[in-house]
Amino acid sequence: MNLDYPLAHLMGGVILMCAFSMLSQRRLAAMITLYQVQALTLSAAAFWQGFAQGAGDLYLTGLITLVIKGILLPMGMRQIVQRFNMVRAVETAVPVGFSMILGVGLIGIAVLVVLPTTVSAVSLTREDLAISLSVVLLGLLVMTLRRNAIAQVIGFLSTENGLVLAATGMPGMPFVAELSVALLVLLAFLVIGVFLFRIREHFDTLDLVGIEEIERRGR
Repeated sequence: MNLDYPLAHLMGGVILMCAFSMLSQRRLAAMITLYQVQALTLSAAAFWQGFAQGAGDLYLTGLITLVIKGILLPMGMRQIVQRFNMVRAVETAVPVGFSMILGVGLIGIAVLVVLPTTVSAVSLTREDLAISLSVVLLGLLVMTLRRNAIAQVIGFLSTENGLVLAATGMPGMPFVAELSVALLVLLAFLVIGVFLFRIREHFDTLDLVGIEEIERRGR
């Protein structure tokens, strides 16, 4: 029995469900856990695609994803949350129910855009691209709707996971491109971490609404 399609679809579905579930979470700890599960599943997907395609580069991609995204970044975000005591619910721009409806709509758009335009592609590649685009759009939605800087960082990282998922599902993707993306994400997270500490020191909050109120008072 050929398990290439079922396992690839299963892991892609888990990654998509993690991205969608972030829309319903208002606690940073839960969002970080979902991101970590998403990253670990992405690592497993890269290892599996490396085995299925006979591509050694994808094993390295899986290892980088496991170490940087599955372990280091969640640890760093949890330390920030604990240091700033950010345990209360994160404010959202719209109600959670409406944001989930928007998420379902974006998944539908991704399917309608990808599947008709990739008719000549391999079935697995088409479906991977549809899932990947859905994850990217859901990550952007999280960035748009959340009013907390850490939550927006998680949305950004989830978006990048969608791009890596698309890359692993497409045979022939150069490893140097995947490596450069992973290193850029790590560098971006370090820079963002520094800015978060400075913002916290200056405004005593990481909530964007609170920062806007402080700025209005200062004027």
